[in-house]
Amino acid sequence: MAERRLLPWIGLAIASALLFAYTTWAHLPAPGSGLDDLRDVILYQSQLPRAVMALLCGAGLGLAGALLQRVLRNPLAEPSTLGISAGAQLALAAAAAYTPALLASGREAVAFAGAVTAIGVVLALNWKRDLEPVSVILAGMMVSLTATAASASLILANGEYMFSLFIWGGGSLTQQSWHPSFSIALRILIVGAGSLFLLRPLAILGLGDAHARNLGIALPATRLLTIALAVWLAASITAEVGIIGFIGLAAPALAQLSGARTPGQKLYAAPFIGGILLWFADGLVQLVAGGGAERVPTGAATALLGGPLLLWMLPRLRMFEWPSLGTSDAPAYRTGRPGTWLILLTATACVVAGLSLSAGWGPTGWLIAKEELLSDFLQWRLPRVGIALAAGAMLAAAGTIMQRLTGNPLASPEVLGVGMGAGVGLSCALFLFSSPSLPIQLAGAAFGSLIVLVAMLTISARSHFGPEKLLLGGIAMSALCSAVLTAVIATGSPTAFRLLGWISGSTDDATAAGASLALASCMVLIAPLFLARRWLDILPLGATTARELGLSLWQSRASLVVLCGLLSAVASLFVGPLSFVGLIAPHLARFSGLHRPLPALTGSILIGMILMLVSDWLSRMVAYPYQLPLGLFASMLGGIYLVWLLSRSHPHSQQ
Repeated sequence: MAERRLLPWIGLAIASALLFAYTTWAHLPAPGSGLDDLRDVILYQSQLPRAVMALLCGAGLGLAGALLQRVLRNPLAEPSTLGISAGAQLALAAAAAYTPALLASGREAVAFAGAVTAIGVVLALNWKRDLEPVSVILAGMMVSLTATAASASLILANGEYMFSLFIWGGGSLTQQSWHPSFSIALRILIVGAGSLFLLRPLAILGLGDAHARNLGIALPATRLLTIALAVWLAASITAEVGIIGFIGLAAPALAQLSGARTPGQKLYAAPFIGGILLWFADGLVQLVAGGGAERVPTGAATALLGGPLLLWMLPRLRMFEWPSLGTSDAPAYRTGRPGTWLILLTATACVVAGLSLSAGWGPTGWLIAKEELLSDFLQWRLPRVGIALAAGAMLAAAGTIMQRLTGNPLASPEVLGVGMGAGVGLSCALFLFSSPSLPIQLAGAAFGSLIVLVAMLTISARSHFGPEKLLLGGIAMSALCSAVLTAVIATGSPTAFRLLGWISGSTDDATAAGASLALASCMVLIAPLFLARRWLDILPLGATTARELGLSLWQSRASLVVLCGLLSAVASLFVGPLSFVGLIAPHLARFSGLHRPLPALTGSILIGMILMLVSDWLSRMVAYPYQLPLGLFASMLGGIYLVWLLSRSHPHSQQ
């Protein structure tokens, strides 16, 4: 039986070898052309090292994923989902921009420092919750997205000479010597030996913390040592080839499906499967891209394979029997005066908008602009403030619709991949038209958003995803869309720079026309929601109750989905996909005691405006006179919210 389960991997290894032979032959000069020396150089210094590097990096990521999943008891833990790879990439990007001498002497140390910082944040947020799986993955997602936005910002701020860093950071396996392969092989041997030493403690950890302590296992030391080994190996691979996602997730899962049951079997099988998967993915990249394979990151191909794999795995996972992040023993607070809260929020939004237009850092220090100076500022600041107001309102409204439509407190345009879907639609518009107008860009973004939103809601309904599984389904969809965008950006065209700026959420080029379109779209799309009060009130009660009350489910849901997709598309077009305002604003409205549909929607919209205005002001002031992306600060506010959310939730034991 075990031999039969190995047959697919043997077959995939043979297919990978044939792909390697075919693509290698295509890269080599023809025999008898008089270029034998060049032929040898390409074969022995480029193609063979690339194949070996693919095998080694896949094996290393498979081993790191197996260790992380075992020690965290989380089948979705791996370097990319925990923010380890993104943290390493951010550290390398920062070093390349500001201290390039460090890269010459200690690139691996820089990557390890970034990776340790990222995983340190994730562990700090979740240590008191006993590393609850959903909380760990949510924290890892926030850290990863924030680090990715920061990396894109650094690349944009430092011109075209940094652009190759993005291609490399997407997981490029292009090689010019054997030295990186030897370096990675040595680290795999060291981590493999350490894993064998930790095999007994890791096996006992599967029995639960109480049993492990009774059997004399030092839990904190074992966990930290295992995590350190996995992080070091993942950071070393990231330092050499950039981010390659999902191999660390897929290899251990496929090892288990292939018959590996004990920790020892998984630690042997996961590296083997990971190596074959990455070798095969790289072979497909070279086959499809042909002569342009050097510019197409293999990491994008692994995301295209890993996203569907994660969606396929989710209905089969049992880790999500943990209570929801929203679980609380205390009854929800309901205000008796929602009008007072709404007036207070409106006044706050007006004050913040006024300060955003007039207050800030100038050549002589802090100042409040008045009269002529304010008039000069308005032509620059007013479009950005208008876009921030409109985008914040639309994202908050879309998040409110999603959460009421699905009964899911973790649903939002950013979390479900709808924002990234808008990016795919935007890229299509930019490629189909040489100089697309704003309405054409908006149409492309709307099409991408609607496709992703409908797909996610359909998958959720058919698979009966709970809040946490829908969240991770959104991560998979985001990875799919991100892989497409990475492949497009790797072309290095003017469209690529446009998309790179969009990913970081930059609004430096905000115009009066753009602000007018955003504000007009905001009013047109949000106004119908106030006429849908009955839908928003009844739909959360369930399909049966809605039918008994005479509500047309298809009409109401379809209308709300279309409105939600359009709201997400317009907002994402202007501020990028990483704001998390759509997740935060509805939560804060509920915590303020606003639970009825219209007060909750209105409060969420006002809070979304305030959050986006604050993010825009910070993006202009923190690094004055330089301007940073709005999306970066909005996602950082999302991280602060996550810290608060996790601190107020009490850890629960697994069911």
